[in-house]
Amino acid sequence: MHWADFTAEKLSKVRGNRQVACSGITPSGEFHIGHIREILSAEMIHRACLDAGLDSRYIFIVDSMDPLRRVYPFLSEEYEKYIGCPLAFIPAPDSDGNPDPNGVSYAEHFLGPFLDALSEIGVSPEVIMNHETYSSGQFAEKIHSAIEQSDEIKEIIETISGRELDDDWFPYKPLGSDGSMDGVTVTGYEKPFVHWTDRHGKSGSADIRKAEGKLPWRIDWAARWGIHGITCEPAGKDHGAAGGSFDTGIPICKLLGAEPPSKMVYEWIQVKGAGPMSSSSGNTVGPIEALRLVPPEILRYLIAGSKMNRHIDFNTGSALFQMADEYERLVANPPNTDAENLSKRQLVAAITQSGAMRLSQINRGSDPVDSLAGVTFRHLSMLAQIKTSDDDVWNSLRKSGHLSGEPNLALQNRLDRMRYWIGSIHFPEDARINIQKQIDDNTREQLNQKQLIFLGNLASVLRDSEWSDEAIGNTIREMTSASEISGREAYIALYWAMLGRSHGPKASALIFEIGKTAAVQLFSS
Repeated sequence: MHWADFTAEKLSKVRGNRQVACSGITPSGEFHIGHIREILSAEMIHRACLDAGLDSRYIFIVDSMDPLRRVYPFLSEEYEKYIGCPLAFIPAPDSDGNPDPNGVSYAEHFLGPFLDALSEIGVSPEVIMNHETYSSGQFAEKIHSAIEQSDEIKEIIETISGRELDDDWFPYKPLGSDGSMDGVTVTGYEKPFVHWTDRHGKSGSADIRKAEGKLPWRIDWAARWGIHGITCEPAGKDHGAAGGSFDTGIPICKLLGAEPPSKMVYEWIQVKGAGPMSSSSGNTVGPIEALRLVPPEILRYLIAGSKMNRHIDFNTGSALFQMADEYERLVANPPNTDAENLSKRQLVAAITQSGAMRLSQINRGSDPVDSLAGVTFRHLSMLAQIKTSDDDVWNSLRKSGHLSGEPNLALQNRLDRMRYWIGSIHFPEDARINIQKQIDDNTREQLNQKQLIFLGNLASVLRDSEWSDEAIGNTIREMTSASEISGREAYIALYWAMLGRSHGPKASALIFEIGKTAAVQLFSS
């Protein structure tokens, strides 16, 4: 059983028919593809709940009440005055990183493109801005309860996390006279007002029924579980580690009068060879950038095909060929789930693969066949480099038998992303194709006399050969058998002649695309 289906089944037993899956994000800056794992994990569980006949919602909470914590590299020093202020209440940066008083809020600025990327990948959650939940008064009773039980909450956090809180710690952070939570000291509480003095020596009161302050993260998270009736919220291993905010959130949520969701922890997505993605370290690939490279159903498959407790290596280089082609093979040849012909292990694997394929579709319930391009990523990358126009690519695919009629939307999208990938820094150098017009001196130095003779003889035979991928492949094999070189030496000679290196895409397909006249002329040279 797929992990999302298993989770849905477990949730139905524990929490009944009504489920609320949740994920969230702090819109403090550019997002990275690592955020996608939490979001898609929650969304796939939501889909699995719906597929199981459960009444399920998927909500996406934006931590718009979270403060600006520092002046990030993309911001000007003018943002120094906004440190500690909620992201919903400060201006977005302009193109120079300066505050733009005429634009949207900081939170909206960074959230908008991210939501567009989510839509493209088939995720359309109910978006909840946390500052609006505060301003509507939904947090009020939770805040009051937390203040009334501050000693108990403090003990929970210190005992479970091992952290020692300050003597003046208070379970609510009011906004001071400058709109910042930094440097504000609580001086008293009379429901619904929290009294304070700030770093400027000014005093005031924050109304807990309004967005005039917020709960600290560990309490805020526990409170929202109850406010929204959340039954499922996957957490990254930083929050889900022993003593992390999930562990403290469970008893706090109960103390505040609600049932917490079951603990569910996911591993991080790592940039291949560079470790976990991190906005602060700059080790990121943004979701918008990722979707320019990877078709959305294949990006979904990356998440759906991996267990939550296993890290994912996100490779925008050569491994992308394997991932995309694996998806194509799975869709073209769906797993057999006929229990009579399979062992228990094979059946489990087939059902899991079938679930991954189902959950990888952009639109829930759509036929995976609609996402089938019908051509491998590697072959398409070759054509995209050789052919300048899309029509030339389609004509070539028709001649090679990969395409009949007009290309479907999936194939068109693949080619668009392929051209972008080729032009980006992510495309693997060893996959780049630059067809040589003749065998130059450098190439001759790489080849022995027998290989050069083989190329000349091949040119003579190809001149009168049927021009198809299969026929060219047969001719290469026949000429290799008739020569004094091994198959390996023959193909090395071909690649050096065509590409100026010892390897490349399928040789017969490449020769076919070069064309008879150009290929004969090249090998004859």
